Amino acid sequence: MRSIAPWATPARWGASTPSAEAAPRRPVPKTGFYRRKAGRYEYAGAMNRHRIGIIGGTGLYQIEGFAGQRWISVRTPFGPPSDALLTGTLAGRDVVFLPRHGRGHRILPSELNHRANLWAMKKLGVAWVISVSAVGSLQARYRPGDVVMIDQFLDRTKRAAEHTFFGGGIVAHVAFADPICEELRRLLLASARAVGARAHDGGTYVCMEGPAFSTRSESLANHQAGYDVVGMTNLGEAKCAREAEIAYAALAMITDYDSWKADGDPVTTEMVVDCLRRNAATAQKIIARAVPRIPAVPDWPCHAALAHAIMTDRKLWPPRTRARLAPLLKKYL
Repeated sequence: MRSIAPWATPARWGASTPSAEAAPRRPVPKTGFYRRKAGRYEYAGAMNRHRIGIIGGTGLYQIEGFAGQRWISVRTPFGPPSDALLTGTLAGRDVVFLPRHGRGHRILPSELNHRANLWAMKKLGVAWVISVSAVGSLQARYRPGDVVMIDQFLDRTKRAAEHTFFGGGIVAHVAFADPICEELRRLLLASARAVGARAHDGGTYVCMEGPAFSTRSESLANHQAGYDVVGMTNLGEAKCAREAEIAYAALAMITDYDSWKADGDPVTTEMVVDCLRRNAATAQKIIARAVPRIPAVPDWPCHAALAHAIMTDRKLWPPRTRARLAPLLKKYL
């Protein structure tokens, strides 16, 4: 993790270009998008200030109608995100896209900086994240090309300390029994079925380290335990999104049967890439339909995940940690 200079402030960690998220410094008008809070006025902005994030691979930002595209570099106190973030509009909504592994696919799953990725999304005003990822099937009913709307995770990684923003003097324990935003998951499921995708309602995602695919014994154990899909990326995203009070749901796109299925060929990169190309078109259709149906105001339970999660008395918050987490904590200051 990149060290944080003592003089650093949230402004120094923001976008390298002027951000539309900054509240205007002008007298409070008689009408407009201002609200009174704790004896002072703050700018609430227009409804479309709340952006929709998309995390996925190459091709997803080629959705028809994704207009006004502009790449923005964002500095974070947790190091660099996977890449610059692509902003624009889709179906009248403000959208932010992040290529999970960087353009050109340069970052291993175990090298992903989930904290930086979700901090940058939060900084840019993202309130919902649609994650698109390739997964292996652990059950015969999930065929290559299918979409599983997962609702649970099993953690096979060793990176728990990298999947939280907290520490450094501020302790928080978010509820994570239901790690996927159910409202967003249901919306994506309906959108997938509306565009003709073969979509499955619910499933457990086994998150493994990688970068190698599962051994046959590992895959058989996951298959026999009744888990549904296996991947390498989504758990860290989901944990950081929950702490950032971002509603998060995933399109788990089946690329292959994992190696438990002995009557097929062992999974190879070529197989995965070929199916990825076909899955990208399906994901584009689902996203294009879902985006305009996401509510304008973020008021789902995930958007208040920290309301009862922070254990440390606010008077004891170290200034440095408080500044580092400013995008997450500003509601509670």
